[in-house]
Amino acid sequence: MSGFSTRAIHDGQPFEPRTGAVIPPIFMTSTFVQDGVGGLREGYEYSRSGNPSRDGLQTQLASLEGGRRAFTFGSGLAAEDALVRAVLKPGDHLLMGNDVYGGSHRLMNRIWAPWGIELSTVDVADLDAVRAAIRPTTRMLWVETPSNPLMTVSDIAALAAIGHEAGAVVVADNTFATPALQQPLSLGADVVVHSTTKYIGGHSDVVGGALVVGDDAELAEGIAFLQFAVGAINSPMDAWLTSRSLKTLDVRMERHSANAQRVAEALAGNPAVSQVFYPGLPDHPGHELAGRQMSRFGGMVSMRLAGGPQAALDLVRHTELFALAESLGGVESLICYPAEMTHASVKGTELAVPEDLLRLSVGLEDADDLIADLEGAFAAIG
Repeated sequence: MSGFSTRAIHDGQPFEPRTGAVIPPIFMTSTFVQDGVGGLREGYEYSRSGNPSRDGLQTQLASLEGGRRAFTFGSGLAAEDALVRAVLKPGDHLLMGNDVYGGSHRLMNRIWAPWGIELSTVDVADLDAVRAAIRPTTRMLWVETPSNPLMTVSDIAALAAIGHEAGAVVVADNTFATPALQQPLSLGADVVVHSTTKYIGGHSDVVGGALVVGDDAELAEGIAFLQFAVGAINSPMDAWLTSRSLKTLDVRMERHSANAQRVAEALAGNPAVSQVFYPGLPDHPGHELAGRQMSRFGGMVSMRLAGGPQAALDLVRHTELFALAESLGGVESLICYPAEMTHASVKGTELAVPEDLLRLSVGLEDADDLIADLEGAFAAIG
């Protein structure tokens, strides 16, 4: 098999045969001419059911995650919704990590639980707690590692074994790590989910989501039907933009990881910071595990401020390179106050995040400039 970057650049991305254009065109069409009724050209009839731009991206993603098939959607939550529809029915139990993206929990808790899906959460880094939380009706185990925003690292292989023993589909949200750093299917997960808006898209200019399925052909067919029948697809333009970005994923993640390591180390020595969450720090509880199942430690860093919630709110007003915004994974650095932004929907629940917590998406700027930006902001708030 070819190397990761070679596959990212070439799989699903053939040159255009009529003109020899190196980059495949964007197939901006809603429908396709047929050679007589049912005479489909290469299987294409209508862009909801299939489009070459989307197919190219799906081929790339399946190759990079080591999966049987990949399916792309208009957002990460649309991908998650399709997965739940494909696997669960009323009365089934979904066991989810207690430190996941707030939108994922909101989808399950406020959309699917009222329709009869039983939802509970657990610290998935605690394998004994996971075993104890499994029910006879558990049909899905949902893992996010590293987690958002507390950067918890969970043992994918061990969790896959626990889930499979219970007859559950094991889902791994690989958005933070990406296939450049971590490949959950090779560790036993059944399905990988991505918000491709984040590192895979990588430039803060496109929204999307994806599912990549391992060896379960029946599950893949179920998701394929829902992608077609429900229609929460991404557009040809969005697919093309995401394919373009995938080609540089490996080199971007290398720089994101190197910059984040520098930033985390600088924050760890700052007396205004009470705790730093980054798997690349030796004192992180998941440092050794991350070193085994990830090739690098990623570009996300979270921190708690010694001055409490007000210090966190003050700091975000004084950074310049770190822009205050939701989302993550772009080339530019962002700073986020999760309690009122990405995780506002879980305030007051067991998934609530500390109100003195800030999350950093460390971009591709010069690391010295990023550290100086944070140091200047700390100096400004005293």
